Amino acid sequence: MKLYEHTFDFELDKFKDECGVFGVYSKSNKNNVALLTYYGLFALQHRGQESAGIAISNAKNVICKKGLGYVGDVFTKDLMQQLSKGNPKIAIGHVRYSTAGSKTVENAQPFVVKTKAGSIAVAHNGNLVNANSLREQYKKKGMKFVSSVDSEVIANIIAHNLKKEKTIEDAIIKTTKEIRGAYALVVLTKDKLIGLRDPNGIRPLCLGKLSDGSYILSSESCAFSSTGAKFVQDIKKGEIITITNKCVKTKTYSNAPKKSCIFEYVYFARPDSTIDGINCYLSRIEQGKLLYKEHPLKADMVIAAPESGNYAAMGYSQASKIPFGIGLIKNRYIARTFIKPTQELRERDVYIKLNPLEINVKGKNLVLIDDSIVRGTSSLHFVKALKKAGAKKVYFLSAAPMVKWPCFLGIDTPNKKDLMAANMSLKQMQKKIGCDYLGFLSIKSLYKCCLNKDEYCDGCFTGKYPVNKEE
Repeated sequence: MKLYEHTFDFELDKFKDECGVFGVYSKSNKNNVALLTYYGLFALQHRGQESAGIAISNAKNVICKKGLGYVGDVFTKDLMQQLSKGNPKIAIGHVRYSTAGSKTVENAQPFVVKTKAGSIAVAHNGNLVNANSLREQYKKKGMKFVSSVDSEVIANIIAHNLKKEKTIEDAIIKTTKEIRGAYALVVLTKDKLIGLRDPNGIRPLCLGKLSDGSYILSSESCAFSSTGAKFVQDIKKGEIITITNKCVKTKTYSNAPKKSCIFEYVYFARPDSTIDGINCYLSRIEQGKLLYKEHPLKADMVIAAPESGNYAAMGYSQASKIPFGIGLIKNRYIARTFIKPTQELRERDVYIKLNPLEINVKGKNLVLIDDSIVRGTSSLHFVKALKKAGAKKVYFLSAAPMVKWPCFLGIDTPNKKDLMAANMSLKQMQKKIGCDYLGFLSIKSLYKCCLNKDEYCDGCFTGKYPVNKEE
């Protein structure tokens, strides 16, 4: 008998953004840049939980420490003391969820490479569509790779181009002519902190400032509050920013149309982040309000799929005047693997991870809202648990349109064959989930929640991508 088994993980039924990047350039001797990066990565932990890394520059050497696990697990007190030694002025950090490459420490970031100008460290959020062909191309030129991720490809090409270019910025811009896909980069040299957003601005990156004049780069603005920084601006699509002790310089290297990932506003980003001028919390509240406009259901209570559906559910409640309540409680502390020695316990797997609040749902008609539906496996568990707890009817709504296409631009997505909406009709999906009504937010309404700007990649909903996948 197999004693240890995997519990059903509701988070595995979500799209996964692959990474978060962070960088600090200190103008003051009082700042511990390694510790600021540590706090910043904590704030970005939702963007990646498989590995974490920090690289620092002490003006002579670049030192990098990284490992598998959460930020708090990787960076012990001893490791932080090593990174803080000599009071370095520049640091970058990275948290990872793998979309390309396996879960090994070799694939953890940042990557450090040697160049003619000294060592540089690179951290990357995104995914290249031509990483494999570039890897093979540069292998033939004698370049060696120690990992299986595209971030190392970027770092090595930058180092290669720096052999002929005068500045690190020129080498990076030349690299952008070779790589294709989605990327937000932070690059550390002995005396510079550099940030870059891909030509379409698919992945987010923003700039913050501390009261002493020090600067911070981050995937999301939510990391600024944890470090005491104030938001300054978003790095624009096709823009490179260089921070030195003397100044901050920006340069536009591409004029491609803006196509940032619209799923940041649905699920990826923390609700307290503002990306490209749009607050994620307010956007999700608006998604719920427009859900009611498109699906004006009558019920006793609006509840959320924990916890990603909370804000859309609040918006639906505000628009419908139906009370918002708690219907499902998620156990946050259970490991993915635990002892289940009997068939009876195997069948109760879902209740070990999730419990309906019976006193709140029994005998009621419920509107259950989730941020999106991907495979649909968690959806049917939610409905099953609620009905077993005595709910009369469960109306299920998705605060995103039907997910019909996979993403290859920095999101860990299932194959098209595993996407429920790509393979079933609305009626078939409703039957599989077991709900009494199933509805989705329209793509038109999702755009309304993002100020009606025609500047988003919505490939997972429409199959139209700003960058073509390499065959």
